[in-house]
Amino acid sequence: MATRAKILKQSENKNLIAVIGDEDTVTGFLLTGIGERNHRGETNFFIVDDATPQSAIEEAFQRFLSRQDIAIILVTQKIADREIKHLISSHDDMLPAILEIPSKDCPYDPEKDSIMQRAARQLYGADRAETELKAPSAKKVA
Repeated sequence: MATRAKILKQSENKNLIAVIGDEDTVTGFLLTGIGERNHRGETNFFIVDDATPQSAIEEAFQRFLSRQDIAIILVTQKIADREIKHLISSHDDMLPAILEIPSKDCPYDPEKDSIMQRAARQLYGADRAETELKAPSAKKVA
């Protein structure tokens, strides 16, 4: 477990959010002002469409993981499920934090989110995790 001082030291220069998603999702985040192009021409966003090869998506994700200025990586759940779930699942570091987000054409499903699955296993135990992640409407109300 990382100590508080170690976490604070790691987060010292991390001040950007990176986004990997479809054009509409990335554009929405860029309109909020999170887009950046540094002096080397590197951006903190990557637009994925149907023609984008998996290797390019994986490369962008790995590039964002290795950058020292990125604190959070947002990935649309559709792309995470389809292309880079294995990379997200294997990421164990606290920073950058990886969050799966909904997109315009694909609503968020906590049962498919590897981070939520891991958190549910830690909170509820492996036997109850799947049940606890189901949508509230799927659970019986007492």
